[in-house]
Amino acid sequence: MPRQMLTDELWEKLKIIMLKMGIYDKPCLRKTVEGIFYRLRVGCPWRDLPTAFGN
Repeated sequence: MPRQMLTDELWEKLKIIMLKMGIYDKPCLRKTVEGIFYRLRVGCPWRDLPTAFGN
């Protein structure tokens, strides 16, 4: 998997905030959020995300 941007500690804090805002807690939520951050960091189109972030 590409380098993660969130530490476990930061992820737990962000997850709590997201769940309070009504974000659905799916099993791969962290992978999805990390994929969004990856895309923002490198500027690639969604279709070019590495498969490590899911389909």
